[in-house]
Amino acid sequence: MDNEKEYLFNIVLVEPEIPPNTGNIARTCAITGAKLHLVKPLGFSIDSKMLKRAGLDYWNHTHIEIHENLDEFLEKYRNKKLYLATTHGGVRYTNVDFEADSFILFGKETAGLPKEFIADHPDTAIRIPMGNDPDLRSLNLSNAVAVVLYEALRQHDFPDLI
Repeated sequence: MDNEKEYLFNIVLVEPEIPPNTGNIARTCAITGAKLHLVKPLGFSIDSKMLKRAGLDYWNHTHIEIHENLDEFLEKYRNKKLYLATTHGGVRYTNVDFEADSFILFGKETAGLPKEFIADHPDTAIRIPMGNDPDLRSLNLSNAVAVVLYEALRQHDFPDLI
């Protein structure tokens, strides 16, 4: 875990619940050079076999920081640019100019980010366009992270990626 280095992008999972999603996201972070932040409570143990299996052998290449709760995370990174990925976001993720050294937050699979938190950050609450069928809530979390992260990287011309 590397807390001193600045990363082009930081992916923040707030209270993730499903080990394979977090494992897949860890793999995406490793391959893109993004730092992964996990905000407790977690719906699984970091030692979970399902988590490790989904991340395969990428765990040793993933820079992870764990936070006890959202308030602790916000206190530590209060001066950083935050983007809140949510189905309730008012801005399309492709209409945002992602700043370097910023944080892209994703909520837990069953409930997303807290509504009051989203309400406090309306200008940086972003969304991925999706259909309007009420039975289809959203993309899988690991897919949503990949979609938004790769757009942010594209805007910076995929630095250090071949």
